[in-house]
Amino acid sequence: MIRFSKVLHTLPGRTRLKLDTELTPVMVEFTFRKLPYVYSANYTAETNSLLLYHPPVVTGNQLMNMIKNQFRKDGLLTMNSFPVDLNKLRVLFGGTAFVLDNLFKVNVNLNRIGYGKMQNLTSLTAVALSADIFKSGVSTLIKEKRANGDTLTSAAIIASILKGNPKSALVILIMGSVSELITDYTAKRTRNHVSQMLSLDIPYIWKVNEDGVETKVPIEVVKKGDTIAVFHGEKIPVDGEVIDGKGTVDESSITGEFLPKESEKGQEVYAGSILKEGQLKIHVQHVGKDTAVTKMIRLIEEAQSKQAPIQSLTAKVSEQLVPISFLMAGIVYVTTRSWDRVLSMLTIDFVCGIKLSTATAFSAAVGQAAKKGIIVKGGQFIERLAQTDTLILDKTGTITEGKPIVTKVRAYSSFTEEDVILYAASAEEHSSHPIAEAILKKAHEIGDTVPEHDHDKIENVVGRGVQAFIYNKPILVGNFKFMNETNICFSGVEAQLEKIQKEENVVYVAYDQQLIGIITIEDKIRVGMAETIQSLRRQGISEVTMLTGDKRHTASDISRQLALDSYRAQALPKDKADYVKRYRQKKNVVMMVGDGINDAPALAYADIGVTMGTKRTDIAVEASDVTIMSDDPKTLAHAVYLSKETLGIVQQNFMITMLVNSAAILLGAVGAISPITGAGIHNGATIFTVFNSARIVLRG
Repeated sequence: MIRFSKVLHTLPGRTRLKLDTELTPVMVEFTFRKLPYVYSANYTAETNSLLLYHPPVVTGNQLMNMIKNQFRKDGLLTMNSFPVDLNKLRVLFGGTAFVLDNLFKVNVNLNRIGYGKMQNLTSLTAVALSADIFKSGVSTLIKEKRANGDTLTSAAIIASILKGNPKSALVILIMGSVSELITDYTAKRTRNHVSQMLSLDIPYIWKVNEDGVETKVPIEVVKKGDTIAVFHGEKIPVDGEVIDGKGTVDESSITGEFLPKESEKGQEVYAGSILKEGQLKIHVQHVGKDTAVTKMIRLIEEAQSKQAPIQSLTAKVSEQLVPISFLMAGIVYVTTRSWDRVLSMLTIDFVCGIKLSTATAFSAAVGQAAKKGIIVKGGQFIERLAQTDTLILDKTGTITEGKPIVTKVRAYSSFTEEDVILYAASAEEHSSHPIAEAILKKAHEIGDTVPEHDHDKIENVVGRGVQAFIYNKPILVGNFKFMNETNICFSGVEAQLEKIQKEENVVYVAYDQQLIGIITIEDKIRVGMAETIQSLRRQGISEVTMLTGDKRHTASDISRQLALDSYRAQALPKDKADYVKRYRQKKNVVMMVGDGINDAPALAYADIGVTMGTKRTDIAVEASDVTIMSDDPKTLAHAVYLSKETLGIVQQNFMITMLVNSAAILLGAVGAISPITGAGIHNGATIFTVFNSARIVLRG
């Protein structure tokens, strides 16, 4: 094992560390020379110092952190952690050893004195191993004036010892530890599930310098603004924009979508995704703790510590039953004078099974959701998702793809529809505006040659459109105001234009001061949106409505296609927030789904705010309770299904715990079962309900 002390001194490409290790100098040097970012290593045992040579861009502190991270993975670094609770292991092994030893000595007919000594030793062991339980049970009784599950267990252990049967106390401890260890294991598996799935585990990276030369460097030295290269089969280590190359990227660990995405210049890629084919050069936008994948892990870890209201309710109900258990045990003792019956009742409580299984269910649900690209910020939002009865959807980027397409072209003045598109494409050729991209795409589908414009005379007019020159005559592409301000002739089509402008989103195209055409632009409804809405209705969402800043005619058309209950058109951000508040005042449980900055107020006012899609904004994510990384709307239906399944399992576990433990208490009260059997039934029910909850994440 190796323990680091500090960096003694560092120069570019050279760092001396202070070490504490039992390894020989040869082994120390061999261990460090294997690291990809260490050129050479020289260890001096007399001074415990290690001289390392490394890339000059790496500082001494960066080097130490990189080595520590690598050694933790390899198990060479001393760490103060253990995969399971040592106290529970101590109880399990210590208690089991004494029970087996005691049983063995009884079987060989040890004399009465020896057996008495063993009884005393077993009693002391039971008391020692019960210290944490006593502390919890007594402190709750004194400080909060109430009894909890540990209070009940403490009473059962003390009663077993006073009765002269310390083996019963040890069996209670052993079985309780077994159930808690299983719970810890399933909870730990849930917590690690997403972290392992999203783990970058990339020690070094190909950095591209200004001359285009690729150099292998540690990932810790890469920063925002750098350029890196990623090759076939490698995991992408940063968030960034592709600036060169083409490739097929598997983003299933980020978005939950199993189909790979084609990535090329101008598209964004995310840390944690895998380049299945091709090679890319990426301009680094986020690295390390700022990447989307790291933020996802942090959100998931925070979410698992936040309780849902039903968790508090079930815990409260189960703990309220503890005094009843004490009262019933007292009544049984007064009427029967049987310590065995009292012990059988005291070994059973409702708290353990309900609390452990409920916490495991919500933790597992958060982990399983993350696997599908759904980041839930806490267990309480799982519960709210299941209770939702009203769904409010933003249109652009949520119901629709947020990517304009050309749906209709009208031509005038002896020009054809193809002419209108090709002339407009010529003017928009160098624009990055989404509408320009839609026009250029349509022109590409036509396949004819785009007329050449004068590159020196192109002008973008902010908020109006673009002007260029083709064959020495002006071509204008833009809105109605632009046409009016430049005195474009609308002769003969004024009445038609007035109606079109009210109902459609259009771009006007004029050539040589004459209107030659109108291009209708629409936003395509997402594939699967209709099926998603129907699925949500089947899951109990009774009302689905849409909010949009778009025109009434467009909103009406989409509402009709998706069979929505209602819609609100031409809505400003404040209007959207007021709309959500009005629904909440009707006692509806409202889920708002959006993706943009203008949706943030409405998302914050909703009972459950959901941000969906790869074009989501940071402000919308901050305001929401659930983030869906994917563009697939069916993921929303899956989130609701998972939430309802989780609540169903919690209710199942509550009923199982109540019925099984109530039956066991009654059997104990009439003397039909022994204290050990009672403990077995109680802990068996706990283990079963925990596994019932854990199956949410264990299934895949």
